[in-house]
Amino acid sequence: MENLIILAIIAVIVGFAARHIYKAKKKGVKCIGCPDGCSCSCGKCGGCSQKQT
Repeated sequence: MENLIILAIIAVIVGFAARHIYKAKKKGVKCIGCPDGCSCSCGKCGGCSQKQT
């Protein structure tokens, strides 16, 4: 019974993650989870919040 509950919790988490990715891709987001929201001026996703070499 405990294994079934753990499996159900994992399935719900994976389901929500897949739903989030699907909705973001449908909106046309280039990289999901970018802390800058892909709105930085350098044109690279996340490039402004990281050290550039």
